[in-house]
Amino acid sequence: MKYSKAFDGINSIDLKGERLQLLPEKALFWEKKRILLLADMHLGKANHFRRSGIAVSSELNNQNVERFINVLHKWQPERVLFMGDLFHSHYNEEWEVLGQVLKYFPAMSFELIIGNHDIMSEYQYLKHQLLLHEEPLLIEPFSLSHETIENDTFYNIAGHLHPGVRLKGLGRQSLKLPCFYFGAKYGLLPAFGEFTGLALIKPKKDDQIFVISNQEVLKV
Repeated sequence: MKYSKAFDGINSIDLKGERLQLLPEKALFWEKKRILLLADMHLGKANHFRRSGIAVSSELNNQNVERFINVLHKWQPERVLFMGDLFHSHYNEEWEVLGQVLKYFPAMSFELIIGNHDIMSEYQYLKHQLLLHEEPLLIEPFSLSHETIENDTFYNIAGHLHPGVRLKGLGRQSLKLPCFYFGAKYGLLPAFGEFTGLALIKPKKDDQIFVISNQEVLKV
């Protein structure tokens, strides 16, 4: 296995003439536009499972929120684009925790591209000052969506699949890691949230894969 060296845990990629920073917190920062992109936070998922009688630690939600706050402090974006599946299911108290976080950063615009798990009433989003977008959201040279879309004009960046790869070591050792994936026509962001699982992908020859391991983003 070969990796490119990551600086301060961060790697980057040039797409369509734009430099994008790939963050070990499993988010993407478009520095030129001051836009932070993250997909599939699935906030409230732990609560959703506990209500169904499945023992899941509430620490998962705390980790998501703390990591989110750290990214906002560090990068100070002007716009934060949630690429769908911000909240896992129906309303629970974790939604109000997020609302308090958003209020702490009044200079930032928080925007949601609607995903398949974003099923709460519009009121819940608007009361926390979230701007809602039907997909795709076009910001040249990219089309931003929750699920991948075909577009011959704009390069598509999406989430939804929770991409990961299996890396093989010596003998029969193997390791599954979340990753950023960039193909010829679209790219996939890793799931920001904990407890989301991975969908293993099989990259083609010219695809670019960046795995997240030990707080670093490493190009395979």
